Amino acid sequence: MPADDSGELLARRFEEHRGHLRAVAYRMLGSLAEAEDAVQETWLRLGRTDTGAVDNLGGWLTTVTGRICLDLLRSRTARREQPMDETFVPDPVIRPLTQADPEQEALRTDSVGVALLVVMERLEPDERLAFVLHDMFAVPFDDIAPVVERSAAATRQLASRARRRVRDATPPTEPDPGRQRQALDAFMAAARGGDFEALVAVLHPDVVLRADAGALVRGAAVSKTLRGARAVAESALMFAHYTAVARVVLVNGEPGLLSVVDGTIRSVMSVTVTDGRITGMYILADPERLARLEAPEN
Repeated sequence: MPADDSGELLARRFEEHRGHLRAVAYRMLGSLAEAEDAVQETWLRLGRTDTGAVDNLGGWLTTVTGRICLDLLRSRTARREQPMDETFVPDPVIRPLTQADPEQEALRTDSVGVALLVVMERLEPDERLAFVLHDMFAVPFDDIAPVVERSAAATRQLASRARRRVRDATPPTEPDPGRQRQALDAFMAAARGGDFEALVAVLHPDVVLRADAGALVRGAAVSKTLRGARAVAESALMFAHYTAVARVVLVNGEPGLLSVVDGTIRSVMSVTVTDGRITGMYILADPERLARLEAPEN
């Protein structure tokens, strides 16, 4: 290690990249806690490395974080006896709905839609790594190839296959935050008013709802997937007490709902909107995972 690369200097250099590394790990893992763990492990590995041999620290940190996440994903796959539960909803990133410029807020570097994260859970670990590092962070295939232990050409094929799977499975969404907000406000008004037909009207006929409540809540499994406007509208009325206390926040950069009761987060919901109607609803209501989140101030 060069003489000027003291522990304090190295720590400062690492902190300059921490936000970027967290964004990489979050896209890879869909878990805020695991992403933090991966970034911390990257720091530990940096401390055991001769940085004098590292020409591009940012690139080195990115690929090391990717390698750590890849190992975690492969471990998940090896442990999993059943396919990924279709009720699974990744950890959300919650931010206040700023009045200044919601369009700019939606472009934050750590924003990636919940719907996209759900789709990426279906990718193979190597596919996900190639897709995330190359398509989202512009890491060259020559740098990704050693991580997945393949040639650059084979790594390119991994990313291409992942890209097709993501494109085919990710629901289209309204890019205008204002129109997203309009659909969400209409949903809230209908749910709070108990207006079933108004709920059906704001929902796409083929809307899909995912509700991830964790393994058990009060001894009963309540995670579920619903399809169709009328089934989702019926569920929305059943759980209207959550909507009654909900407020609009940014969930992964897009308007969503946060329900807080007595200072405790009860649920976080994000949506996809197409042509003014809600096509997808993703609700996290797992008490254990929600307990790790902080409700933003308005």
